[in-house]
Amino acid sequence: MSSLYYIDRSDIQLEEVIFSEDVAKEIDRFLKEYKYREILLKYNLPLSNKILLYGKTGCGKTMTAKAIAKHLNKKLIIVNLSSIISSKLGETAKNIESLFKEAQYESSILFFDEFDSLGLIRNFDNNDNSEMKRVVNSILQLIDYLPQKSILIAATNQIDMIDEALTRRFELKLEYKNPNEQALDTYYTNLFNKYPAEFSTNIERIYNKSFAEVKDYVIRRIKDNILDNQIN
Repeated sequence: MSSLYYIDRSDIQLEEVIFSEDVAKEIDRFLKEYKYREILLKYNLPLSNKILLYGKTGCGKTMTAKAIAKHLNKKLIIVNLSSIISSKLGETAKNIESLFKEAQYESSILFFDEFDSLGLIRNFDNNDNSEMKRVVNSILQLIDYLPQKSILIAATNQIDMIDEALTRRFELKLEYKNPNEQALDTYYTNLFNKYPAEFSTNIERIYNKSFAEVKDYVIRRIKDNILDNQIN
């Protein structure tokens, strides 16, 4: 396996991801294109294959990429940002090109998390603006020639930092916000059902949090209850 990426083998179903109504509608429409791809291609209509997920951290962006890959039965190539970004001149752009070639060869989904670290606005004040321009220009060219059989999904918590020319390339731009109380109640119930009721019934439900924050909170409380029970 290349050090530039790893293959995700998670078994996450779409039903496990709690979407907002707007995002759910867009995801459903996207997947419908692939279900009826033959008739669309018959009329020379291109399939949407570039999705930008943005918004608050911990609200399901990575789970969305994993669930889409599972649903479409495609390999999910997750980029290893610590390896792809190089201090050597031009090396980062070459690494990105290698990743896109891999996705094309495998007919896979290429997933970039923290996409803002690569797609930074080209006039942004940074220490090596020329190198960043080279990287962004390379990504633009690679996206333009991404074949229909491959899918690009990028995620970011800071969409305002991404070069506008890049964001325009994505057919779908889906915003992830903190879930509402109803969505969190469903999530709490699903979490509590994984454990004996004696360890979860006294846990207070807190709101205005991300799914990740709620999961960390519930797991901590469950463990506290189990450990307290052992001591008593």
